[in-house]
Amino acid sequence: MWGFGSSSPQRETQTTIIGMHRSVWTVIILIAASAGSICGWAQSAPPSPDKAWHPKAEESTTYRQTGEQGPKFEIDPAKTYSLPELIDLAEQHNPETRIAWQSAKARAAVLGIARGSLYPTLVAVALANTTRTRILINSEFIRQTYGIFQPELHVDYLIFDFGGRSGAIDAAKADLLAADFAFNDVHRKIIFQVTAAYYGLLNQIGQQGAAEASLKNAQTVQEDAEDRLTHGLATKPDVLEAAAATAQAQYDLQAVLGAEEIARGDLATGLGLPPQTRIQIEKIDSLPTPAELVQSVEQAIDRAFQQRPDLKEQIAHLSAAEAGIKQARSSYFPSLAFSGDGGAQRQYGQQDLLPPAYTRGEVWNVSLELRWTIFDGTRREHQIAQALAEKAQAQANIDALRDEISNEVWAAYSNVKTAQRQRQAAEALLLSANQSYAAARESYQYGVRNLLDVVSAQKTLAQASSEDIYTRTQLLIQLANLAFRTGDLIQIPPARTAPAP
Repeated sequence: MWGFGSSSPQRETQTTIIGMHRSVWTVIILIAASAGSICGWAQSAPPSPDKAWHPKAEESTTYRQTGEQGPKFEIDPAKTYSLPELIDLAEQHNPETRIAWQSAKARAAVLGIARGSLYPTLVAVALANTTRTRILINSEFIRQTYGIFQPELHVDYLIFDFGGRSGAIDAAKADLLAADFAFNDVHRKIIFQVTAAYYGLLNQIGQQGAAEASLKNAQTVQEDAEDRLTHGLATKPDVLEAAAATAQAQYDLQAVLGAEEIARGDLATGLGLPPQTRIQIEKIDSLPTPAELVQSVEQAIDRAFQQRPDLKEQIAHLSAAEAGIKQARSSYFPSLAFSGDGGAQRQYGQQDLLPPAYTRGEVWNVSLELRWTIFDGTRREHQIAQALAEKAQAQANIDALRDEISNEVWAAYSNVKTAQRQRQAAEALLLSANQSYAAARESYQYGVRNLLDVVSAQKTLAQASSEDIYTRTQLLIQLANLAFRTGDLIQIPPARTAPAP
């Protein structure tokens, strides 16, 4: 029960009514002021088509773009990073992982919302109202003023609905599972992105070494030609040909240096760092390359079907579509709901020429509602048809993705086999080119071969050195691509157990 203390009910109620009138006028004034402010800041179209538009709000927008960024980290320029270390940094700091993580957290919140429908809703309500009107009594209009203040608790509870809420919960669970698999797929892509960028940078560093060695060989040949020209054993065209080969080698080196800078930017961007960040990585000679694949392509395809997170995501979407069908079909059945209000009430009223009246006490209202929709213009039929179509679409997506995965693994497997054969051929080519260059140069010094033969052998050696580096890194990239297509990149290797004593 609510009490007024020592003051009279009439005076308190009148004070309350006057305060409510003042509050109403205050709210009206604030709304009017807010409307004027909104109109003042409203966005308008550019004034003319011949100039760029730069409003005042552009500065605040630019500040938000540059001021709200993710966590920063620094790379030790003196440290040599291995590939696993860089992958770990990328998974921690690449913004794509945070995007997928927040998406999964949002789906988890949606699941919590769906589960909340299983519980009753309790709302605290405070109702205050004052009314002044004139009512007709006999042949006169009598002014009447009355007010009410009623605090109460309101309860709503859906007791039973034949699977509507459970269908929504199952759909939310499946959507959360799909978001989790999408999160894993982002990690799979980032791991491959960093791996490919790492091996790409290794290739460019190796190409730089090969280009520098080629330039050094070309300079040596040019020095030999100039020396032989000095002693009357060579001609001027020989020296010019050697100088042209040196210039070509210098040109090739500059192209390789530019490609290396781009490769460094790709690696830094994959880590979530500015592209100008310098990262020291391991030497390519320290990375072993496997000779043969120990698995068949059929085994690789089967493993991809079991491990690929994007396929699991589509399967989760299928489960969500099936839950949607359950939820849509529940609308054909009745639902039972409970609602109720309970609280205390104060009332005051007054009519002209009559004394005021005041009362107080507890009030409550309870209802039990059985609702059954008999006809809704075929809305439920179309909802079920939509849910069935979404399920069929989800199944078709799974079938299409399985075909795509099969083709991707097949192509990746074939590329690995090709890269292995190219690697073997490049090793033999490099050995032969080294021997040919050494023999041509020695023969040239004895006057048996001309300078064109030496320049040609030097170019062949440069090409063989470049192919040797390329095929080595290409084999590593294709192996990583196969692991990416099968989903091996995100699998945790089994723990090693000690042999039994």
